Amino acid sequence: MTKRRSRGDGGLHWDPKRERWIATASLGYDGRGKRIVKRGSGRTKTEAKAKLKEVLRDYEDGLAIAPTGYTVENAVNDWLAYGLAGRTAATVQTCTILSRTHILPDLGRLKLRDLGAEDVDKWLAEKARTLSTRTLQSLHGCLNRAVKRAMARDKVKRNVVELCSVPTGRAGRPSKALTLTQAEAVLRAVEGDPMHAYIVVSLLTGARTEELRALTWDHVDLDGRPHAVPAVPPHIAVWRSVRHGGDTKTRKSRRTLALPGRCVEALRAHRARQEERRGIAGVKWQDRGLVFASEVGTELDAANVRRAFRRAVAKAAGIVPAEWTPRELRHSFVSLLSDRGVPLEEISRLVGHSSTSVTEEVYRKQIRPVIQTGAVAMDRIFSAEREP
Repeated sequence: MTKRRSRGDGGLHWDPKRERWIATASLGYDGRGKRIVKRGSGRTKTEAKAKLKEVLRDYEDGLAIAPTGYTVENAVNDWLAYGLAGRTAATVQTCTILSRTHILPDLGRLKLRDLGAEDVDKWLAEKARTLSTRTLQSLHGCLNRAVKRAMARDKVKRNVVELCSVPTGRAGRPSKALTLTQAEAVLRAVEGDPMHAYIVVSLLTGARTEELRALTWDHVDLDGRPHAVPAVPPHIAVWRSVRHGGDTKTRKSRRTLALPGRCVEALRAHRARQEERRGIAGVKWQDRGLVFASEVGTELDAANVRRAFRRAVAKAAGIVPAEWTPRELRHSFVSLLSDRGVPLEEISRLVGHSSTSVTEEVYRKQIRPVIQTGAVAMDRIFSAEREP
């Protein structure tokens, strides 16, 4: 005789509509007096019972089970819609582009609960063939935060993305610096170009592109106070940037820089041309006090500056415009000063770095092809020993 099941042990029945076995278990009542019933389905009795055990195990762990159809795409879209609050528009745009270009096409259809560490590892390894390490880190970060948000909302048991390491991707294009000859060629080529003042100030002061785009005329002094004690030279106050909140990149980035004579001349000519553009624009001009602005006075974006820069340097001998970016004018500033023997600590102060290590490792490109210090010292040492 078959043993009768105890109360609460659940049941097993065939669902003709779904054509699946349904295993159920009653777990008592909730706070509103409603019976708590958990179910598991399968094509066979054994499969249904196994599924019910998994559901009960998750329930005992305090974890809700995500809807059967909840996918990676659902998790990523939820994060893009609600998980980026307070981030800058540029950050939201970057995360959206990365997610829609690389994550959703490859992993979006997977059920989130079925996403395994092996799936993520294979996906990152495939992406590493064509993307840089920095881009891979960003992709990993986007997926990681999306799944972490889903886990916090009981859509999945654990975040497997956090268990996966980022592989090494393709090497990015190394930044470079202009030699003195190239720098002089660029300065000659851009004379009379709308980008002339921008390029001169960037190359001769080392200011960041995001700092120059936010520079206003009330932070520019083209006369200085030569009769003061001590004398105050012409200068620019690099106190703001186009970053979120208008702050500079670091605390030490907030600095006041004396202007070389060539910068003063270029900025005076630039101001006169800007006044002409203001008259031409008429009522369309939006006066925001920007030194480097569009044809109607509004802020330039990075793409505007990059295109205009490459167009301006196209006439410079020995320069292939597509191989250079405005940011490399800053690298050139550091390298040219270093090559002239300016101490690294002073260069670091000029460019607003928080430490000399960044200046040394990232920005300084040694222009001299041969490091002579050791050979010169050894010549002196051993020549002294050979003297009678």
